[in-house]
Amino acid sequence: MKTRGILAVAQGMACTLFLSSAALRPNAASAEVSTPPPAATVGTWQKHQYSFAFMGFTTTYSCDGLADKLKKLLLVAGARPDVKSQPGACASGFGRPDKFARADLTFYTLSPGTTPDPAAPQKPVEAIWRPVAFAAHSPRELGVGDCELIEQFRNNVLPMFNTRNAVNHTTCIPHQESGSLIDLKFDSFTAAPPRRAAAIPANSGG
Repeated sequence: MKTRGILAVAQGMACTLFLSSAALRPNAASAEVSTPPPAATVGTWQKHQYSFAFMGFTTTYSCDGLADKLKKLLLVAGARPDVKSQPGACASGFGRPDKFARADLTFYTLSPGTTPDPAAPQKPVEAIWRPVAFAAHSPRELGVGDCELIEQFRNNVLPMFNTRNAVNHTTCIPHQESGSLIDLKFDSFTAAPPRRAAAIPANSGG
């Protein structure tokens, strides 16, 4: 009988300690709610100027045609919308193929973080990592004949962007389109799309 009494007291003490520790333990759901959301990723625009001289064997571009195609590639890659891509100094006239076609590029790309100079005119903008894919007809203006252009763009222009997870299987065969392949994928650090304003419910009152 005495042993049973001791066991009952011990069990009661253990139950009291368990309930006390449970009361002191924070609720998991409330801990999750109180956790602050992660800070938004921001970046600042960096200016670039580059004279692009095309060197290829398969396709011959006019200077204005090269400028138009490069502008499209820059925008798809994540440059700011105010891209300037102008025909360079070419011997051939407007719309005429030129073996030495060139274009003068002025564009902005986004760099992570904020500018170190608080007096700089560029303000931080909200940014995301956006997947980009170049392939035949992606964008639709791109054809297999632009294979060497993509190679040169990747080597000379894309390093001015902040990218990650690049996968390149592009293969260009000079003087022919057969067997050539455009296959370039990467994530580009670029401006986040503008947020949509919350819809205001219609006033149902009369």
